[in-house]
Amino acid sequence: MNELLYDTNSALIAAVLFVSMALAIEIGLRVGRPGSVPANEAAKEHINGIQAAMLGILALLLGFTFSLALQRYDSRSEAVVDEANAIGTAWLRTQLLPAALRGEAQALLRDYTGARVQASTLTLADHAQLGALMARATQQQTALWALARRALELDPNSYTPILFIESVNTLIDSFGKRDAALQRHVPEFVLMLLYATFLMAGAIVGYACGVGGHRPSMASYIMVVLIVVLVFIILDLDRPRRGLIQVSQKSLVDLHAGMRADAAR
Repeated sequence: MNELLYDTNSALIAAVLFVSMALAIEIGLRVGRPGSVPANEAAKEHINGIQAAMLGILALLLGFTFSLALQRYDSRSEAVVDEANAIGTAWLRTQLLPAALRGEAQALLRDYTGARVQASTLTLADHAQLGALMARATQQQTALWALARRALELDPNSYTPILFIESVNTLIDSFGKRDAALQRHVPEFVLMLLYATFLMAGAIVGYACGVGGHRPSMASYIMVVLIVVLVFIILDLDRPRRGLIQVSQKSLVDLHAGMRADAAR
């Protein structure tokens, strides 16, 4: 990823956001102090209306961004299960292959599944290791496809090699879908827009307090903390394979363990 925010630590972004909003509130407070602006009731009512509208826009953007991040998290979770199911189906259909090819096909699938499990333990920042594992998986897909063709050539009148070919094709498709799901995240433009809205909302909250002649209440800072926590969760959901919230790889891990158990019998 070449995007700045995507490669930046989520906790650091949350900390910068908290400090930025606190500063924005303080600046707004100083600008809106009595004597700086007219303090009649009509002006105060107008400012409070703008404050409510800005906080409403902020809530809308937060909800929209959270929804985007959650959808991407769900799609990554589904992609792991789909890939495990595709590999598991191919594994079962190796039993339909001629005996001369069955062992080779199962060894390839075990190795392929192991590579996919190993890849799931790395973060997207481990470019070299991930690249090597992706290349290895691609080579194994090519070998599986060649083996499926050999099975069809050995028994062109049987339907069973076709079943294995279909499962290998689904396996390759699921690989692509899972890789694509890992690369999808909330656009950085949306995050930058959200950040700008945070600053404006904080400044208006401080400004309204200044016009009213009082400092922001504890409730204002509690709101800031809640916003920062929500942003941290959004970023954590949107950063696969790192952070507190991660997609479970249990289906792939269990499948690989089952394959090794079958081989040990």
